[in-house]
Amino acid sequence: MTTETHEHRLKRLHMRSIRRGIKEMDIILSGFSDAALADLSAEELDLYEALLDENDHDLYGWVSGQLATPGQYLDLITKISSVHKAA
Repeated sequence: MTTETHEHRLKRLHMRSIRRGIKEMDIILSGFSDAALADLSAEELDLYEALLDENDHDLYGWVSGQLATPGQYLDLITKISSVHKAA
């Protein structure tokens, strides 16, 4: 079993953030990754990694407010939205 360093995990999550299925999510998540990924706690990184497994159209709906965000992601989606709006 290999253990991933924190730096490697951040790089891997950043790559997953910038290479999404739809361009809108590439833009939104790459901006969030650049601005805030390094500041997330280990628990928040776990949640972010789970979020990256979600469907891009659902993610876009949550970030844009077109769909209700599932409770477990609400704080994280709020952070992503605020970073995107500030950009």
